[in-house]
Amino acid sequence: MKFNTKTIHGGQHDVDPAFGSVMPPIYQTSTYSQTTPGGHKGFQYSRSGNPTRAALERSLASIENGNYGLAFGSGLAAIDAVIKLLKPGDEVISTNDLYGGSYRLFTKIYEDFGIKFHFIGMGDASNIESFVNDKTKMVWIETPTNPMMNIIDIKACAAIAKKHSVLLAVDNTFATPYLQQPLDLGADIVMHSATKYLGGHSDVVMGGLVVRDKELADRLYFIQNASGAICGPQDAFLVLRGIKTLHLRVQRHCENGKAIAHYLKQHPKIEKVYWPGFEDHPNHKIAKSQMSDFGGMLSFVTKGNKYEDAIKIVESLKVFTLAESLGGVESLAGHPASMTHASIPKAEREKTGIVDALIRLSVGIEDVEDLIEDLKQAIG
Repeated sequence: MKFNTKTIHGGQHDVDPAFGSVMPPIYQTSTYSQTTPGGHKGFQYSRSGNPTRAALERSLASIENGNYGLAFGSGLAAIDAVIKLLKPGDEVISTNDLYGGSYRLFTKIYEDFGIKFHFIGMGDASNIESFVNDKTKMVWIETPTNPMMNIIDIKACAAIAKKHSVLLAVDNTFATPYLQQPLDLGADIVMHSATKYLGGHSDVVMGGLVVRDKELADRLYFIQNASGAICGPQDAFLVLRGIKTLHLRVQRHCENGKAIAHYLKQHPKIEKVYWPGFEDHPNHKIAKSQMSDFGGMLSFVTKGNKYEDAIKIVESLKVFTLAESLGGVESLAGHPASMTHASIPKAEREKTGIVDALIRLSVGIEDVEDLIEDLKQAIG
C-alpha cells in the first residue's frame, strides 16, 4: 500500500462492524461489559485500551512503516514513556539543538532520578562515538532540529547505536512520516508530537510512538498503561482525521515553505535563513537523501541581530499568528528565545544559534502570495 493510501486506510477496518460506519466511531466510554470475569471483546478499561485510540495507534504504525503504535496525552508524555525505559545510572546522548520541552524534561526531571544526558553537536554523527560508554543506553535525536533546522544523519546514528547495542529514538515531528521514515533508516523508536502536523489543525494535544520490535513495544505498552498518560477518544478521533489529509497538507507546507525561504534569503534586511532545502545548508545532501522534501519549517535572523527588531516583526504580522506550536494549516510565527526554548539557559541557547533575534516560522497552507506580503509589510 502506497503512503497516500495508508494515510486513509492504513491499519483501519473497512467499516465499523456495529453499524457499518465508514469512520471509526468515538467510543466515549471508560469501561466495557464482561460476560464473565476476564470475558470481554478485547477491551476492559479505557486507560488500558479504547477502540478509537486503537484505530489511531494502528494508523500511526502504518504510516511510519512500523508494527506497533502508541498514543499519549502529549508529545512530552510520549517522550516521558521512552525515558522510563531507563534506570538510574543510565546515560543518554542527545543533540545540543533540542526542543526546549524535551531539554526541560531531561534536565529538570530525569537528571534528578540519576539519568545523565550528554547534549552534543550531531552535524557529524561520528561525534557520538566519543560519548558512548558502558552506561549509554540511548541516543535521542531530532532531525530537522527545532528551531535551527539542523540535519542529523539517521543512518549513521543507527549504525553507531547498533554497534554499541543502544536504542536510537528519533523525534520525527518536523519532517512527518510523509517526508521521512526513521524506522526504515535504522531507528528503534519514532516519536511524534501529534499536536503538530499529524493532527494538523491546532485543535488537539497528543503524542505518539512507533516501533517494530515486539519486546520493546510490550515494555512501552506496560509503561503507557501503568503510568496512564493516555489520550482520550475524542482527541484520538481528531488526530486520526488529521492523518487522512496529511499527504495533501504537507505537500502545500513544503511548496509554501520553499517560496518563503527563497524570499527571505534575498531580502536585504535578513542576515540568515535556516532551511534544509538550500544547497549551502549544513548537511543538505543528507537531508536530500533521507527526506523526500524539506518541509514547512524555517527560521531566520535579521541583520544587526537585534532583539527589538525580531519582536517588532512578530508583533506586526497579520496573516501569520504569533503563537506557540507548529504544523497547523494556519501559519504561525514564534520567538524561540522567549517562547519554545525559554527553558534553556541563554548561554546554552546561543551556543547553538538560538539568539534573541531568531524568528521561527511554521508556514501554513494559505495562499503563499498573502504570506509573502505579510512578511514584506512586517519586515519593512
